Amino acid sequence: MELLTQPIGLSHYLVVSALLFVCGVACMATKRNLLGVLMGIELVLSGANLNFVAFGSPYLQSKSLGMDGQMIALFVIVLAAAEAAVALAIALNYYHTHATVDVDKADELKG
Repeated sequence: MELLTQPIGLSHYLVVSALLFVCGVACMATKRNLLGVLMGIELVLSGANLNFVAFGSPYLQSKSLGMDGQMIALFVIVLAAAEAAVALAIALNYYHTHATVDVDKADELKG
């Protein structure tokens, strides 16, 4: 309860980041649709980005690393965009051949 009465600090960002991460993992574990799994991966990456930015912010910590957290978050965003493009291309190709994007039925992929 003490966390709710304090000014916004690093611990608040870490709680939100942990919630994003847990929601992403739960989404990846429970969804059967490939697009739902991709949304879970994006939530996990967003939680990691929030951690990087929070630990790199000079306003949240007196002794921070500077722009390092923001630069790492930028690289993670680029990685997430590339991952989404490749995964959506695979999903569209699979849907074209099998008329479904159910991940349980995707055991017959060929190279």
